[in-house]
Amino acid sequence: MWSNLPFDVLAKIFSFLSPDSLARARSTCRHWNACVDTYPIATSFILLSLHHRAWFLALPTRNRGQHCYVHNPVIDNWHLLSLDFLPDPVRPVASIGALILVRPTNCTVLQLALCNPFTRQFRYLPMSNISRTNPAVGVVTLDSVQHGPNPNFRVYVAGGMSEAPRGGAMYELKLEMYDSMDDTWHVVGFVPTEFAVRLTVWTPNESVYSNGVLYWMTSARAYSVMGYEIDGHRWRGFGVPMADKLEFAALLCRNGGLTLVGGASEGEACIWELKEGDRWGLIQKVPMEMGRKLLGGKRSWGSIKCVGSEEAIYLYKELGSGMVVWREMEEKARWAWFWIEGCHSIGGNQVPNLPIKGVFLHPNLFPFTF
Repeated sequence: MWSNLPFDVLAKIFSFLSPDSLARARSTCRHWNACVDTYPIATSFILLSLHHRAWFLALPTRNRGQHCYVHNPVIDNWHLLSLDFLPDPVRPVASIGALILVRPTNCTVLQLALCNPFTRQFRYLPMSNISRTNPAVGVVTLDSVQHGPNPNFRVYVAGGMSEAPRGGAMYELKLEMYDSMDDTWHVVGFVPTEFAVRLTVWTPNESVYSNGVLYWMTSARAYSVMGYEIDGHRWRGFGVPMADKLEFAALLCRNGGLTLVGGASEGEACIWELKEGDRWGLIQKVPMEMGRKLLGGKRSWGSIKCVGSEEAIYLYKELGSGMVVWREMEEKARWAWFWIEGCHSIGGNQVPNLPIKGVFLHPNLFPFTF
């Protein structure tokens, strides 16, 4: 019976499968494999994104071989993915639906690329108009089909050091934007000198886009936030709560609004939301017992990292240390706290406890074409 079902019926059934289950399904027989190839839209980004949460992808921060680790939140297990298709070691900049924007670690001049670790695809973006080192990078997804194999997006590059006209280096004041629609870089404005310095020296190059504004967190204590209003071409800065006491701070986007996660010395980790007038409102605290478990008996939050999506916020440290998760429940009416065990072994093989950098992505098994 299953081998005789029409493709559109099979495609509807396949749309409820997670990517790892879909991969096993398509290897069952020629009929099922042909169905997945014939109806890629129905079985990929539109319906899968509705039925499944984003996955947590962990890349080792030190070059320990070309591989990464992925946590499937649906069935709560870990996978090992080979990255031997990458021409260079990379670090993640941002996720764009099913793709990861990365930059090679063996080059000081900014070079960006896209990769899909599940389809083993890799493509360099064109070089920007201005050769610069250590700029801040911001990403804006343009449409609602953001989990598809070919999302429309823009990349903004600000600050960094470029070559001075008479030799030496200078802070770069031109703001550049890459548009995936025409695969081209454009100079779209300028950055005030003060912001260019802060973007070059004090930001970790990670951005958050919310309500028409790109935000970056400064990494220098006391922490602060810089924002670029895209339509108005305006820059502004403002503070964060407990700025001089936070040992780590990260910006996220939750429910369309700007969210701040931070942990204070010998204190709790808290979550705030930005209100009108650049005011922060406390909305949650990390449960004390989960915080102690994550810190492993230490009192410092300095080694903690954080990554978030519209549906979840993860606090993590090393690969095997476990993660504290604040996640939206299925009924969409409330959020709850969970503990996720770290990755200790895969397929019976021991996994080293590596320092990692995490990103969220919606796995997609169909190739991007731009």
